[in-house]
Amino acid sequence: MNVNIQTVHFDADVKLINYVTTKLQKIGTFHDKIIKVDVFLKLDNVVHTIKDKIAEIRVHVPKQNLFVKASSKSFEESFDNALDSLVNQIKRKKEKTI
Repeated sequence: MNVNIQTVHFDADVKLINYVTTKLQKIGTFHDKIIKVDVFLKLDNVVHTIKDKIAEIRVHVPKQNLFVKASSKSFEESFDNALDSLVNQIKRKKEKTI
């Protein structure tokens, strides 16, 4: 599984990158054919005031792509919410293929 983490409009610290990477290792248990995972961490700017922190996760598996997006006041919370949604999507897709 290839993991690509991109930050938009800011530079992430090592602690945040490690947090995201550690959490992403767990999704391999839900689907064994994950090719690549793209994570985008963004700041939502509204008239030069930082409002929310957005986490987007795109997962590439054979013949399909899964995408989730979540926003909240912290990157960790946004990422956790997006990851929970992603796990539910993976489970639903896997049930349909069985």
